[in-house]
Amino acid sequence: MRGLAGCELSLDPGRGRAERLYARVLGAPANGLRIRLRHVLPATNGGHSAILDAGSGSGVFSFELAKRNPRAQVLGVELDPELVERANEIARRAGLVNCRFEAGDVTQLEFDGEFDLVVSVDNLEHVEDDVAAMKKLRGALRPGGTLVVHVPAYERRWLLFGRRVNFEVPGHVRPGYRADELAEKLLEAGFEIDRQVYTYGPVETLTNNISYLITRADQRNKGLYAIAFPALLGVSYFGKFSSPRWGAGVLTRARRPVEAAGRSPS
Repeated sequence: MRGLAGCELSLDPGRGRAERLYARVLGAPANGLRIRLRHVLPATNGGHSAILDAGSGSGVFSFELAKRNPRAQVLGVELDPELVERANEIARRAGLVNCRFEAGDVTQLEFDGEFDLVVSVDNLEHVEDDVAAMKKLRGALRPGGTLVVHVPAYERRWLLFGRRVNFEVPGHVRPGYRADELAEKLLEAGFEIDRQVYTYGPVETLTNNISYLITRADQRNKGLYAIAFPALLGVSYFGKFSSPRWGAGVLTRARRPVEAAGRSPS
């Protein structure tokens, strides 16, 4: 389906007619999600045949991965059965035959070396025992397979220059991660770190702060947000060209070591 990222949400039977039209024109109507898409998707580049989106939510990342990797099979795993049902229906209507979804808990995955790419976007901050969850993600990868993980940073800019602990968001068990903390936990889980960068530079964080003030990260004030979103999206796009030394998100590309096949870290 052609259109802006997340335009498949216009096929969501659970959305009203106005919401579907809005998504068809502007894509996924969530500024933070669009910021993450711009940073995370380039980190997934490669010749993949089997991809796991661990904690797929509404399915937008899975849809984009399926379009970017038409020869790969993409599986989205999501805890909420209603979201799974809706995402499968969207994939069917969009003709994404290489994309499917199933209900599951990312902390209880039982895959054994089935994927060459695993993507986890803003999920680990919801998990109490995050290292155990990372080990499950590692087990889902083939030896030499790649993990791309994005999480909120522990701190964010406020009013461009000040710093504060990241937002309290419903469902989070921690506000976020410092980059070295995330790297240490991934190493403990048995990964090797390939690359780590911050996301959400000053411009992106400013627009995300405004989004938060409107919605409180809980889909409040939908009418006001619908008015503000096009401007926020347009301004935040310029953050694509920045490489912040510090930001409100952390993106890490890691690898399951080949030599560790068949051996689980303690």
